[in-house]
Amino acid sequence: MQNRPIPQVDVDEAHRRLTELVAGEAAPILVDVREVSEFVQARAVGAVLLPLSQFMVRYQELPTDRPLLMICAAGGRSAQAAAFLLANGWDDVSNVMGGTGSWLASGLPAHSGPLAPDEEDRGF
Repeated sequence: MQNRPIPQVDVDEAHRRLTELVAGEAAPILVDVREVSEFVQARAVGAVLLPLSQFMVRYQELPTDRPLLMICAAGGRSAQAAAFLLANGWDDVSNVMGGTGSWLASGLPAHSGPLAPDEEDRGF
């Protein structure tokens, strides 16, 4: 396992990557590694939930052919998940600095409350 620097993006860059899709390039996935209780309080629009408590059992569900933007509350847990993925065969993984806290503070699109049926287990 080789340690590589973890690419970092701020919330504005993450949002730009999610909304300004480039023809011929795979759309990125925003992967939220917080727990369900945190996710229902507030989450970035379009985020998919893969709680860190389930990460080691489910990480192989994540595609290797699409960019992954990892997010948590402040950036620590998502950095751990990003480092693990980079060390285990994923090439295009970035950590979202400041996490959901910065996302919300920047006024970027967010949801709160119970998960909608299409958010519960959308897969990747």
